[in-house]
Amino acid sequence: MHYQLPPYAEMKLVSCIRGKIWDVAVDLRAGSPTFLHWHAEILSPENGRALLVPEGFAHGFQALEDDSEIVYCNSAPYAPGSEGGVLYCDKQVGIEWPLPPTIVSDRDQKHPLIEDGFSGIVT
Repeated sequence: MHYQLPPYAEMKLVSCIRGKIWDVAVDLRAGSPTFLHWHAEILSPENGRALLVPEGFAHGFQALEDDSEIVYCNSAPYAPGSEGGVLYCDKQVGIEWPLPPTIVSDRDQKHPLIEDGFSGIVT
């Protein structure tokens, strides 16, 4: 689950142009009434859905079909020094993945768990 911190926080519009994905956004905004809640949608060319991920949210996905392709429209450029992440299996968030995770990048496996006392991202 990835995000960028201010001043490089970004909004993303995510769509799937081939295959099918489970696309997830997690609210990390400080003071938000939905802090640490997640929302997911199945995205595919057949259903034509897209997911808008606001600033202050972490984003991740699970491919539900081989050879799935995703298109991102980002409101800010990638800023490596401003990126952060949350482990996809963090129990404080409790994302219900539709399939057991089988392939997770080294980078994503190294994301931390949310620590007690984490109060969120100020956007």
